[in-house]
Amino acid sequence: MEQEQDAKFIEEVVRMLVDNPDDVKVDRTVDEMGVLITLSVNAADMGMVIGREGSTAKALRTLLRVVGARNNARVNLKIDEPEGSERPARRENRDGEKKTLSEVVDDIQI
Repeated sequence: MEQEQDAKFIEEVVRMLVDNPDDVKVDRTVDEMGVLITLSVNAADMGMVIGREGSTAKALRTLLRVVGARNNARVNLKIDEPEGSERPARRENRDGEKKTLSEVVDDIQI
């Protein structure tokens, strides 16, 4: 029971974030690499779980690492992409014109 705190924790946090809390499903597996928590949410809620530039997902992973460290376990989070979700192929710049990912990468001068 104590070992499943990480899965319960992430489930409760994500349920508070999303519009469809009944669609939140968490699966926990343990192997030689540590604990893997797989999170599934409604396609409409993916943006809330990922956050702008992945900030919410990063924060969730950080919190899970803290929970895992308290239990001497390495905990990782995998977010399943739901069926029917679409990733934007293009991104609008400030002028409203759309660019492909490769065009955006080409614009970055390093």
